[in-house]
Amino acid sequence: KKKSTRLNKCHNRTSLHALTGIDKHRHLSAPCYSTSVSIRDSRQSQIFPLLNHDQIERIRRYGEEQRLERDHVVFRPGETDTDFVVVIEGTLDIFMGEKGHGEVPVVTHEAGHFTGEINMFSQRRNLVWGYIGKPGRFLVVKLEAFRRLLAEDAELSELFMRAFILRRSALLEEELGDVLLIGEANSPDTLRVRRFLARNGHPFRSLDIARDPEAEEALQAFKVTPHCLPIVIHQGQEVMRNPSEKNLALKLGISRLSESQSAYDVAIVGAGPAGLAASVYAASEGLRVITLEAEAWGGQAGTSSKIENYLGFPTGISGQALAARGYTQAEKFGAEIKLPLRVKELRCEQKPFTLVLDDDRHVHASTVVIATGAHYRKLALDGLEQFEGNGIYYGATAMEAALCHQATVGIVGGGNSAGQAAIFLARYAKQVYIIVRRADLSSSMSRYLIARIEAAKNIALIGHHEVSALKGERSLEQVTLRSTHAHQETQTLPIARLFVMIGATPNTDWVKHCVQLDDKGFIKTGADLSEDNLSTAAWKPARKPYLVESSIPGVFAVGDVRSQSVKRVASAVGEGSISVQFIHRVLQEGQL
Repeated sequence: KKKSTRLNKCHNRTSLHALTGIDKHRHLSAPCYSTSVSIRDSRQSQIFPLLNHDQIERIRRYGEEQRLERDHVVFRPGETDTDFVVVIEGTLDIFMGEKGHGEVPVVTHEAGHFTGEINMFSQRRNLVWGYIGKPGRFLVVKLEAFRRLLAEDAELSELFMRAFILRRSALLEEELGDVLLIGEANSPDTLRVRRFLARNGHPFRSLDIARDPEAEEALQAFKVTPHCLPIVIHQGQEVMRNPSEKNLALKLGISRLSESQSAYDVAIVGAGPAGLAASVYAASEGLRVITLEAEAWGGQAGTSSKIENYLGFPTGISGQALAARGYTQAEKFGAEIKLPLRVKELRCEQKPFTLVLDDDRHVHASTVVIATGAHYRKLALDGLEQFEGNGIYYGATAMEAALCHQATVGIVGGGNSAGQAAIFLARYAKQVYIIVRRADLSSSMSRYLIARIEAAKNIALIGHHEVSALKGERSLEQVTLRSTHAHQETQTLPIARLFVMIGATPNTDWVKHCVQLDDKGFIKTGADLSEDNLSTAAWKPARKPYLVESSIPGVFAVGDVRSQSVKRVASAVGEGSISVQFIHRVLQEGQL
């Protein structure tokens, strides 16, 4: 293998210095592998493809060839809008950390190779250094010109996108990032920060204070006491003590808004499957799009361990992986996706509409797509809050599964999400109980999931029961179940991890003063809006509302937040997609 087709895996020792500044010569107990190990031999040609002469000449039309000398800095961590560079002659070294002070080599690009990963499509900050190794000739393409190249050259667009996605995947898998997280593995706050970083695709390394000797060493180096945990060390310099998702996003450059005050063509609120689909289609058709998400892209679907009935994925795909592809696809077409930015109010009295964020910043848009979805209801039990994140969870991803090793696990709920979670967690847990108020799962779960649950030796269904009490000292230890029959008998099980997946409450509080809702709080659209609804909303156009249009012209609702919607990922994607044709019509109406 050429040097340029390898990613460095010897980061267990050196990346700690790169991320914390700890002396690299001090002994660290973590093992160190080969300094140049291929991560996936079968995918090397896709991660680091070699451009041929014809491809380079096509790229040349968009850039400028430059002669660059040794040690010239092409890009550095923290920068945005990084140039795209093709090596014509010479080498370009990519590494993390400070040059000459324990840097972590990532890759060396040689002739025919190119720089970049998915950060190029967003305003997120660069993670790595790019230095010229051997001097030579380099083709430099500015970001705007690179976007034009992607739009105009289908072959190169596919080649670059595949490489960028796989490079980011490699950084995530190898924990090669600019963030070091130190905390207790079972801590709710540690899990919260881990979940935020993982769900938003930001590479990081995590150390458990109870198991990793380097964690204590890092705390001493930065003079941090254990009671401050979890801490995040960013770029080996700044320490953040138990940061909120919002502050962490600001530090990492995830939530940076454009300074332009001009109105977007469409503002999409929510980056679940429906919101991402609307973002992809609107941006690909040339509309100026901003998508605002309060937590992480993927929404509730992003917490699903596997979706097996989505068209085109016969072996299934995790909700996180599906959402990540949609996110990258939307940004490729130019959609601005910002998170975690919570919208607290929609001002719908006049156009352009105004979205007021929770920090009182404003976003203006000619049309709005509401894709805020729904969230699982919480159990009405005493002491619930003290166990949330510390025994009670609302999504079953790999992070939660790691906490379930040989544990007794309970899942409350009988829908497909609960079934997928049960099958996934059964690979880790000693025993999984599915707790439902009904007799069985036949009326609420797909048959293929029921068949797998019935075949699993460590999954048991407890029908006609509900959770009545939670017990535990620092974390959840026992769950009491009560029969739904008249005699209401109880039983207590040693459940230490309880996953709650019951019902759905729409995320519509911020918009209920504007649009008409049904009796459950979901947004009414299209034919579901009665004449009384339209009269109350003072509907002005001569036409009727479009299929997914709310009682306010130009405000649409798609996915789970919409009244009478089918609660399926494919349906949400479809609604998000078709909303764009109606957005075009509304924009044209405004121009008449």
